[in-house]
Amino acid sequence: MGTLGSAFRRVVALAVPVAVAATVAACSSAATSSGPPSGGTTSGAGSSPPASTAPTGSAPNSCNMITIAEASTALGGQPAKPPIRGHATVEGGVACVYYGPQVPPGASPDIPYGDTVRVVLVVGPKAKKYFDNYRSKVNAQTIAGIGDAAFYDGYASISVLKGDAYLRIAVGVANPLPPEEVLAKDALPRM
Repeated sequence: MGTLGSAFRRVVALAVPVAVAATVAACSSAATSSGPPSGGTTSGAGSSPPASTAPTGSAPNSCNMITIAEASTALGGQPAKPPIRGHATVEGGVACVYYGPQVPPGASPDIPYGDTVRVVLVVGPKAKKYFDNYRSKVNAQTIAGIGDAAFYDGYASISVLKGDAYLRIAVGVANPLPPEEVLAKDALPRM
């Protein structure tokens, strides 16, 4: 993740106070839609798949690992918008980003922001290679009981390996590990 990882740390460090303030100010959870994205485009950079009620039998991808409702819960109950697929490759996959209300309009899904949930899924023979490569670059803290192997990178994201699938989730809030663990456990059956 290199430069993107450094940028993410800087953005999260700057955005966390805003995300925390927004979480405290949020009066209610308005997310009622959840679901698997599959195609479609928005007027912004990237594509925004339509949401349905739950991920279905479609092939696993970054946009159908979690639901909008799950992303909203991870953002402290703030309403999350339907995911937008980026273009930049991160650890072999393309991120799908759920935006909270504090993200400015027109934000690029290829640039990490606080108040977002970023999901990257890599499926296939290179998944373990990407998982191991990223683990070797960070201060990985092993997490037991999630998938075949899992670790927290020490500052921003959780990585999970299950069979030939590698899932990476980053929640742009203060103390992101607890909501990331919940999202990873929710995503396991979908991998």
